[in-house]
Amino acid sequence: MDKPVCLIDRHSDGKLCVQQSALQILEQIQQPVVVVAVVGLYRTGKSYLMNRLAGKQTGFALGSTVESKTKGIWMWCVPHPTKAETTLVLLDTEGLGDVNKGDPKHDTHIFCLAVLLSSTLVYNSRGTIDNKAVMDLQYVTELTECIKVKSSDEDADDSSEFVKFFPIFIWAVRDFTLKLKIEGKDVTEDEYLEFALKLKRGTSRTVIEYNFPRECIQKYFPSRKCFTFLSPTTPDKMSCLESLDPADLSSEFLKVTDNFCKFVFHDSRVKKLKDGHTVTGRVLGHLAKMYVDTISSGSVPCLENAVIAMAMIENEAAVKEGLQVYQSGMEKLKESFPLKLKDVFSEHQHFSNTATQAFMKRSFKDTDGKYLKSLEDNINKLFDGYLCQNEQASKRRCEDLLSSLSAPMMEKFVQGFYAKPGGYDLFCNDLEDIGKKYNSQTNKEVKAEEVLEEFLKQKSVDSKSILQADKKLNEREKKINEEKENAILLKQEIKAKEEKQRQLEEKMKTERQSNEERMRQIKEKMEEAIRLQIEDAERAMESKLREKTDLLEKGFKEKAEMMSKEIEEFKRRSAEAETNRAKELALMLENSNKRHEETMAMVMEQHREQMMAIQQRNPLSLDACCIL
Repeated sequence: MDKPVCLIDRHSDGKLCVQQSALQILEQIQQPVVVVAVVGLYRTGKSYLMNRLAGKQTGFALGSTVESKTKGIWMWCVPHPTKAETTLVLLDTEGLGDVNKGDPKHDTHIFCLAVLLSSTLVYNSRGTIDNKAVMDLQYVTELTECIKVKSSDEDADDSSEFVKFFPIFIWAVRDFTLKLKIEGKDVTEDEYLEFALKLKRGTSRTVIEYNFPRECIQKYFPSRKCFTFLSPTTPDKMSCLESLDPADLSSEFLKVTDNFCKFVFHDSRVKKLKDGHTVTGRVLGHLAKMYVDTISSGSVPCLENAVIAMAMIENEAAVKEGLQVYQSGMEKLKESFPLKLKDVFSEHQHFSNTATQAFMKRSFKDTDGKYLKSLEDNINKLFDGYLCQNEQASKRRCEDLLSSLSAPMMEKFVQGFYAKPGGYDLFCNDLEDIGKKYNSQTNKEVKAEEVLEEFLKQKSVDSKSILQADKKLNEREKKINEEKENAILLKQEIKAKEEKQRQLEEKMKTERQSNEERMRQIKEKMEEAIRLQIEDAERAMESKLREKTDLLEKGFKEKAEMMSKEIEEFKRRSAEAETNRAKELALMLENSNKRHEETMAMVMEQHREQMMAIQQRNPLSLDACCIL
């Protein structure tokens, strides 16, 4: 994108809506995304920081009046400057606290969307981080009413889970004029932020109101960072900031801006869903629409519902993507038909595994294997179609070969060459010679035995007429030759069926190997999901333990005890989630293996019944066949 576009706008009725043009851009981004959103009071210079992160001087509108310039949420997607194969998505939000807005909840919804969509949240303010600045960040205290983690209990407070998926929090203080000193000692920007978030002791209403937003920030955003920016230039030049040369800006301001950008580029994580699934641009677009539609309907966005809905959308798309991968590979292979069966099986296995990889990369929460089964079933249907096309091509080639080899014999037959004493033996010798030449030239064609079987059946009509007309043979010899001929036909029929059995066994072997590879990929994906889940839980646990230690050190014993209970509950939920993941893995592997074994058993039983039917049809000829 060479410039930002509006992602979320507001209808004339005041309701938020997602712009289709922005969704189309996100739909094309299949890379993981790092999403950085900036929020803050209007006219505090948020857009300038976003432009710097994009590596541009202009882009997001800066404005030069007291009127809020940015409306809704604007988006700019650029290649990530330090993370390969990753897209940096910048979200510049409408300024909070604009008196011209009619809906008091509008700002809360904008803030809530910024939190839900971002992996790094930048809060932009001016002056100092005093009590007024903290109180201006009232939207943090309203998040429990605006976001639900689970849908099971509408009234339950699940805010303790926020820490698992909330973004990194950066407080950017603009036009900072104070010295970074506390009680006469030099402090860092981060220490200054923590000092501003320090809780007061006491139980009075004033103390509770003072502590509440600070507790929320500490609880929901354990990863915090602070940057303090001096004024970039003189007041008279502020209105044309985006057109100024770097030489016209404060060197200290530029230094902090560079440090800010480096931190964001290095420390901002790829956006993930609640269950640890990596968010791509396409998924981000679906999430934005889902959250906005939920808010516009008057409901509260639920992380669990979002994951379930996203899983359905992505899994259906993953099946289509896997099929496209398989089909495109096999369509190219089809141009070389007919091929030896082992070559077709080998390529099928390769493209099937590649299709499964594509499916695994995009799918998530396919616990019962429903979508993977759909992919398997569709691939098997396509494969059967390609096998049929290869067989048809093989059949045509074999028929053409037999037609060419038998042409001289047919010419003899038409000319009456075999209509004489001893003609039957001559005909049989020519027919046997055709069979030898045919077998040497078919090179294990898929349909070689079947086509030969059909050819011999067709020629048996001519053979019988020649046999009956051959005056050299008596009735007993004719009967023996007829039985011998029936045995040869049956032998060829059995040979054709045995070849089909061999091909079937080869197919089953290929399917077994594909199933083993599929199960390996399932296990690998689920184990990675469990690993990420454990990492997220450990990171959240560390932040809660730090918070508890901090509370104890500062004398908040009662709050520390409450935190201990919260930690125990958190441990219980994490262990339960890990156990459920392990059960899901075992279930998926079991279902996949069971489906494969059932299919193979059914196919083998069908073939066994066919062979029995052949053997029972003509036992006399079969005995003769065995003697031959």
